[in-house]
Amino acid sequence: MSFTQLPANATLSPKPFKVDIPDATLDELRTLLKYHEAGINSFPNYVTTIEDGGTDFNIHFVALYSEKADAIPIVFLHGWPGSFLEFLAILAIMRERYTPATLPYHLIVPSVPGYAFSSPPPLDREFDTIDVARIFNKLMVGLGFGGGYVAQGGDIGSKIARILNVQYESCKVNITTALLPYTGLKPVAELSASEQRGVALASEFQNTGRAYAIEQGTRPATLGIVLSSSPVALLAWIGEKFLDWSDVDPPLDHILACATLYWVTECIATSFYPYRQKTAQHSDPEWRITKPLGYSYFPKELFPMPESWVATTGNLVFYKAHEKGGHFAAVEEAEALLEDVEAFIKQVWKP
Repeated sequence: MSFTQLPANATLSPKPFKVDIPDATLDELRTLLKYHEAGINSFPNYVTTIEDGGTDFNIHFVALYSEKADAIPIVFLHGWPGSFLEFLAILAIMRERYTPATLPYHLIVPSVPGYAFSSPPPLDREFDTIDVARIFNKLMVGLGFGGGYVAQGGDIGSKIARILNVQYESCKVNITTALLPYTGLKPVAELSASEQRGVALASEFQNTGRAYAIEQGTRPATLGIVLSSSPVALLAWIGEKFLDWSDVDPPLDHILACATLYWVTECIATSFYPYRQKTAQHSDPEWRITKPLGYSYFPKELFPMPESWVATTGNLVFYKAHEKGGHFAAVEEAEALLEDVEAFIKQVWKP
């Protein structure tokens, strides 16, 4: 039985139709996916087990190790909706510029627990950025960098870097790009014109752009189920942030790669965990940094902080203001951010 016989009195003559996605289209999608997979695998990737609180965490990280005895370790820390992919451009620059024998740094880019290929947070206890920092310090010490390392981070990564700096002797200095206090400090009228524009941008984000964070912090499981049920929904949720938070729209291919990583690793729900806690706030005196602190100012960051305001949170010794760049500085302005990191290290690092 074919179930294809129309009624005798039908006045329309519909034509038979068969779904046929061109092989060329499917081949293009496979090619794009394999292109990014090959790009990731062109760098050394690792997974190691870190025991913490009775739980074994598999921690994924990308690394460029130097053969130099005096190489300086740097850990680059991503946020949301980022991933280790953010820092591949910086690694590519360094790989092009140096050989293993001449590279002046050990570059470590871990995936935060709950992101990409790292283990998710445990379900039997609370888990926040203080726990992440403890695990990452164990990672750096276990890799042989207990004598000292630099932490760089933006977004959630900046909070992890701050905790590392305050709580662990091995973390000697840190340089950040985001998530610093924006009220109750030097009057706005006393700031420069560019700084006032940054404060206005931060105020606008506070008023109209933070709904996602409230949802992720208060209903992470519900939202996680919704976004895990549809790649289109996931792309819309993540893609919007890349478009809204960047100074210049990133390439569509990059947005798709980032969203695909979240989809294939099934990590969108667990990536919300850092939004559930309010610990280690940058404005909390308990977390004031006494070690050298650096800050890179990008004008389209969500909270581009004036120099005088950043100085209230720690021992600010390096501040560089840029004319362009947004929330994803490591992607948008990889060269500029790398230059800041190197200049900061040159200024403050003491073997």
